[in-house]
Amino acid sequence: MESSCNFEFYNPTRILFGRNTLEQIGPCIQSRRIGKVLLLAGGGSIRDNGVYHAVSSSLRAAGIQWVEHWGVQPNPILSTVQEAVQRAREFQAEAILAVGGGSVIDSAKAVAAGCCMDNVWDAFARKSFIEKALPLFVVLTLSATGSEMNPFTVITKEDERKKWATASPALYPTVAIIDPAVQMTLPWIQTVNGGLDAIAHILEFYVMGTDEETTIALDEALMRSVIQAVDQLQEDPSRYPARANLAWAATLALNGISGTQLRGGDWSTHMIEHGLSAVHPEVAHGTGLGILFPAWLRYMEPHNPAQFRRLARQVWAADSLNEGLERMKSKWKQWGTPTALRELGVRAEEIPQIADNVWMAAPLGQLKSLSRKDVEEILKLAY
Repeated sequence: MESSCNFEFYNPTRILFGRNTLEQIGPCIQSRRIGKVLLLAGGGSIRDNGVYHAVSSSLRAAGIQWVEHWGVQPNPILSTVQEAVQRAREFQAEAILAVGGGSVIDSAKAVAAGCCMDNVWDAFARKSFIEKALPLFVVLTLSATGSEMNPFTVITKEDERKKWATASPALYPTVAIIDPAVQMTLPWIQTVNGGLDAIAHILEFYVMGTDEETTIALDEALMRSVIQAVDQLQEDPSRYPARANLAWAATLALNGISGTQLRGGDWSTHMIEHGLSAVHPEVAHGTGLGILFPAWLRYMEPHNPAQFRRLARQVWAADSLNEGLERMKSKWKQWGTPTALRELGVRAEEIPQIADNVWMAAPLGQLKSLSRKDVEEILKLAY
């Protein structure tokens, strides 16, 4: 595998990070001469933790009009996006405001694009490209996906069980506000899933590495930071420095920094997880990735053995990949997350169906082009 120092880095998102930053969302929107927004949210937890009150007060004080659309699911679906697009059009919204985690932000990106297209699913099906979208503003309540500072979105077309992704420079959020303090009341499993998701994002790039020392070393430090932060939060969920470190690491995991020089990454593990959670939408994205990545690493070791051994050594203080994977899975168990598909209620006889679902999104893999049989073998290792 030939190394290359050539890359392009671009990220226009403005980040406001730290305590008491939520109150700045109204002025940020107002400063861009936007007067009407659609506020998109999930199941209502933001009403309980004070986020909704802070955001609505800031919007009101800035003279911003808004209409709300609630009900974004943890694995966001196309029908909710379509409903929100209709609502935004009726309100004549000039921007979209996402208040939530990655699912809400991904949905908001699809809504922002859908307001400027006849059929936003065409972009996911690669029939068209997103040229234009409404401006997107973000108040982050769960650090995991990095969607607050990247151009990617993943949506499930539920009637066809297709969980597909798309991307466009038009989907970068204009401003994202990250106040780690609002995440202190998250259920423990959501904190764990956020950490697993962040590590998986870094790994998708890292596995392509050879001698890109600067990016590789940054990625190793990010993974160690995530592990340390989650460990500290297991002891004390209200520990602000740990929340802040996890939040910023999760953003850096997928804002472009962690992938420079690494040829775009591999992303086959993510595609396999998408196929899994499209069939089993109750499976959280981070949980699925936490199970699948050790299996993928074991299966793919022959294709970049030196880098996989380095991962074991630098992140898990292990002498071999096998030992590193055992330490990885032991850490997951310590955090209380499943380490096998059977623990999720997935049945062995479903593996061919899941593999078929994954294969709908082929081609698959950069480190090695995966066949459908490869996907099935990885799923069996994860079972």
